[in-house]
Amino acid sequence: MKLWEVVGPAVFMRLVLYSLNIISQSFAGHLGDRELAAFSIASTVVSGFNLGFLLGMASALETLCGQAYGAKQYAMLGVYMQRSWLVLLAFAALLSPTYIFSGQLLRALGQPANLAREAGAVSACLLPLHFMYAILLPLNKFLQCQRKNAVTAVTTAVAFPVHAAVTWLLVSYLGLGVVGAAIALNFSWALVVALQLAYAVGGGCPETWGGFSSLAFVDIWGFVKLSSASGVMLCLESWYYRVLIFVTGYMKNAALAVDALSICLSLNGLEMMIPLGFLAGTGVRVANELGAGNGRGARFATMVSTTTSFPISIFFCLAALGLHGRLALIFSSSKAVIDTVDDMSVLLALTILLNGVQPVLSGVAVGSGWQALVAYVNIGSYYLIGVPLGALLGWTFHLGVHGIWAGMIGGTTVQTLILAYMTMRCDWDQEALKASNRMGLM
Repeated sequence: MKLWEVVGPAVFMRLVLYSLNIISQSFAGHLGDRELAAFSIASTVVSGFNLGFLLGMASALETLCGQAYGAKQYAMLGVYMQRSWLVLLAFAALLSPTYIFSGQLLRALGQPANLAREAGAVSACLLPLHFMYAILLPLNKFLQCQRKNAVTAVTTAVAFPVHAAVTWLLVSYLGLGVVGAAIALNFSWALVVALQLAYAVGGGCPETWGGFSSLAFVDIWGFVKLSSASGVMLCLESWYYRVLIFVTGYMKNAALAVDALSICLSLNGLEMMIPLGFLAGTGVRVANELGAGNGRGARFATMVSTTTSFPISIFFCLAALGLHGRLALIFSSSKAVIDTVDDMSVLLALTILLNGVQPVLSGVAVGSGWQALVAYVNIGSYYLIGVPLGALLGWTFHLGVHGIWAGMIGGTTVQTLILAYMTMRCDWDQEALKASNRMGLM
């Protein structure tokens, strides 16, 4: 039950937030194939590229806040969140040119001129969302680590109907097209940020929020190092399948291939919100137990997460095989796009199956503070095995996007096996001792 206290609301929150993007993408898809491709590149590649890094950096809070909460050092949670805001906002500012100049960057990287120009316009409109990530992500971790999960669930639930209405107003009624879809996304995320921030600093967390403090600037370089390791670890995972969308833009019939693949990855991403909830729940539970000096409890939390998450992914894997391309009707009415999505259903199902284990093991790594080590694992398995294998199958063996995706599934499989080995060989009592040292208790 302790696991589901975190996992349930975390899954709900992620599903709703991801659904905001799905709604905007669906409106863009019904404007036309090029509009869908432009919005997909802007939201999945450009915004997703930056979100992956910021999300990874924010995951350092799962280690620090989770272990501090387990060690009953409640006042440090607010300090850690402020430190994370400083670091993430600074990095967000450094990364903002990727939005502003995305059209030129996409064109320089060989994307078709019309597609690059339209994707660049949408990306520029998503710049406010970029800075909202830097505020909301630490807020989420801060609330999750002290099991204020109902707050994150309720605030995102409020935003869902608002987003649907605002998207319809801007895209369909006012005719603002894909730019309107992007503006609606900014508005809805801003609403979630405002609601959660009002709760966190307005009296909802009296034990863990003591107001803004100069302690946020203490040892900020050490926090940058841990956040950077977390950022590299998780962004390498987040970027991995986004690379697939990008390289697909170089293939023949690029717009069709990007449309079909982006639909498949959107469906995978929607299902992925459940395993990501387990990632959050596992990270918090493992960090809490290690912070409290309970290595056996951390091991038990890992086992419960894995044996619960995997059967759920089996169900959705079978659903993807059974429904085939019919799911594509949510995004597009183009027969060519629907048929191409249908051809990719087996690869989608295999990817969903791996989702049942890999995110849980990543959660164990985050809760235990293994981010730097896992970053090396991700580089090797994803970019030294998965991407080259995908390129070999896609171009040398002429399997196209199917070959690229199959190769990348191979990389994910290698990474999952390595993380499983690390978890099984872990000395949990030693990890609890390391957590105690990190909290300054020894």
